[in-house]
Amino acid sequence: MSNIIKISEAASLGLHAMLVLAQEPKKMFSGNEISKRLHASEAHLARVLGQLAKVGLVHSTRGPHGGYLLGKPADEISLLDIYQAIEGPLVEINCLLAKPVCKNGQCVFGGLIHNINHQVAEHLANTKLSSQQVS
Repeated sequence: MSNIIKISEAASLGLHAMLVLAQEPKKMFSGNEISKRLHASEAHLARVLGQLAKVGLVHSTRGPHGGYLLGKPADEISLLDIYQAIEGPLVEINCLLAKPVCKNGQCVFGGLIHNINHQVAEHLANTKLSSQQVS
Protein backbone atom coordinates (compact mmCIF):
# COMPACT_ATOMS: atom_id res chain seq x y z
CA MET A 1 0.00 0.00 0.00
CA SER A 2 1.27 3.47 -0.85
CA ASN A 3 1.83 6.14 1.78
CA ILE A 4 0.38 9.59 1.31
CA ILE A 5 3.02 11.25 3.44
CA LYS A 6 6.57 10.42 2.38
CA ILE A 7 9.48 11.01 4.73
CA SER A 8 12.93 10.06 3.49
CA GLU A 9 14.78 7.17 5.05
CA ALA A 10 17.45 9.62 6.26
CA ALA A 11 14.90 11.86 8.00
CA SER A 12 13.15 8.87 9.54
CA LEU A 13 16.48 7.49 10.72
CA GLY A 14 17.43 10.86 12.20
CA LEU A 15 14.12 11.19 14.05
CA HIS A 16 14.37 7.68 15.47
CA ALA A 17 18.06 7.98 16.38
CA MET A 18 17.31 11.17 18.29
CA LEU A 19 14.54 9.34 20.15
CA VAL A 20 17.05 6.66 21.19
CA LEU A 21 19.44 9.33 22.47
CA ALA A 22 16.64 11.14 24.31
CA GLN A 23 15.64 8.02 26.25
CA GLU A 24 18.97 8.08 28.13
CA PRO A 25 20.33 11.61 27.64
CA LYS A 26 23.46 11.13 29.77
CA LYS A 27 24.48 7.86 28.09
CA MET A 28 27.05 7.85 25.27
CA PHE A 29 25.64 5.62 22.52
CA SER A 30 27.90 4.06 19.91
CA GLY A 31 26.81 4.20 16.30
CA ASN A 32 26.74 0.42 16.29
CA GLU A 33 24.40 0.33 19.29
CA ILE A 34 21.96 2.80 17.72
CA SER A 35 22.06 1.08 14.32
CA LYS A 36 21.28 -2.29 15.93
CA ARG A 37 18.35 -0.82 17.87
CA LEU A 38 16.97 0.71 14.68
CA HIS A 39 17.89 -2.20 12.38
CA ALA A 40 19.67 0.29 10.12
CA SER A 41 22.94 0.60 8.26
CA GLU A 42 25.65 1.93 10.56
CA ALA A 43 27.23 3.84 7.65
CA HIS A 44 23.95 5.55 6.75
CA LEU A 45 23.31 6.33 10.42
CA ALA A 46 26.79 7.89 10.74
CA ARG A 47 26.05 10.25 7.81
CA VAL A 48 22.70 11.25 9.34
CA LEU A 49 24.19 11.78 12.81
CA GLY A 50 26.94 13.85 11.19
CA GLN A 51 24.30 16.18 9.74
CA LEU A 52 22.64 16.44 13.15
CA ALA A 53 26.02 17.19 14.75
CA LYS A 54 26.68 20.03 12.28
CA VAL A 55 23.66 21.93 13.64
CA GLY A 56 24.35 21.09 17.29
CA LEU A 57 21.51 18.62 17.85
CA VAL A 58 24.03 15.84 18.56
CA HIS A 59 27.49 15.81 20.13
CA SER A 60 29.84 13.20 18.77
CA THR A 61 33.06 11.92 20.24
CA ARG A 62 35.55 9.78 18.33
CA GLY A 63 37.54 6.90 19.70
CA PRO A 64 37.00 3.62 21.50
CA HIS A 65 34.88 5.25 24.22
CA GLY A 66 33.23 7.69 21.84
CA GLY A 67 29.73 7.88 20.54
CA TYR A 68 26.77 10.19 20.42
CA LEU A 69 24.86 12.30 22.94
CA LEU A 70 22.06 14.84 22.56
CA GLY A 71 23.48 18.28 21.80
CA LYS A 72 20.90 20.01 23.96
CA PRO A 73 17.98 19.02 26.23
CA ALA A 74 15.22 17.01 24.55
CA ASP A 75 12.61 19.56 25.60
CA GLU A 76 14.44 22.18 23.49
CA ILE A 77 14.44 20.06 20.32
CA SER A 78 11.38 19.89 18.08
CA LEU A 79 10.81 17.18 15.51
CA LEU A 80 10.94 19.98 12.93
CA ASP A 81 14.48 20.87 14.08
CA ILE A 82 15.55 17.30 13.39
CA TYR A 83 13.71 17.04 10.07
CA GLN A 84 15.12 20.32 8.76
CA ALA A 85 18.66 19.44 9.85
CA ILE A 86 18.49 16.51 7.45
CA GLU A 87 16.14 17.66 4.69
CA GLY A 88 16.53 21.42 4.76
CA PRO A 89 13.66 23.88 5.15
CA LEU A 90 10.15 22.53 4.80
CA VAL A 91 8.72 23.93 1.58
CA GLU A 92 4.97 24.29 1.34
CA ILE A 93 3.52 22.74 -1.79
CA ASN A 94 -0.04 22.97 -2.99
CA CYS A 95 0.15 20.56 -5.93
CA LEU A 96 1.45 17.01 -6.26
CA LEU A 97 2.69 17.68 -9.78
CA ALA A 98 5.83 19.64 -10.58
CA LYS A 99 3.71 22.19 -12.44
CA PRO A 100 0.00 22.64 -11.62
CA VAL A 101 -2.27 21.51 -14.47
CA CYS A 102 -5.74 21.94 -12.96
CA LYS A 103 -7.95 24.51 -14.72
CA ASN A 104 -8.71 27.89 -13.11
CA GLY A 105 -6.68 27.09 -9.99
CA GLN A 106 -9.25 24.45 -8.95
CA CYS A 107 -7.07 21.58 -7.72
CA VAL A 108 -8.61 18.12 -7.94
CA PHE A 109 -7.70 17.80 -4.24
CA GLY A 110 -9.18 21.18 -3.31
CA GLY A 111 -7.22 22.59 -0.36
CA LEU A 112 -6.34 19.13 0.96
CA ILE A 113 -2.65 19.23 -0.04
CA HIS A 114 -2.18 22.65 1.56
CA ASN A 115 -4.01 21.54 4.73
CA ILE A 116 -2.05 18.30 5.09
CA ASN A 117 1.29 20.07 4.60
CA HIS A 118 0.29 22.72 7.14
CA GLN A 119 -0.79 20.08 9.69
CA VAL A 120 2.42 18.08 9.28
CA ALA A 121 4.59 21.21 9.63
CA GLU A 122 2.63 22.31 12.69
CA HIS A 123 2.87 18.87 14.30
CA LEU A 124 6.63 18.70 13.73
CA ALA A 125 7.15 22.24 15.04
CA ASN A 126 4.99 21.74 18.14
CA THR A 127 6.22 18.27 19.12
CA LYS A 128 9.27 18.19 21.36
CA LEU A 129 11.64 15.25 21.38
CA SER A 130 11.05 14.89 25.13
CA SER A 131 7.36 14.06 24.57
CA GLN A 132 8.10 11.03 22.38
CA GLN A 133 9.05 7.47 23.24
CA VAL A 134 10.77 4.64 21.39
CA SER A 135 8.77 1.46 21.38
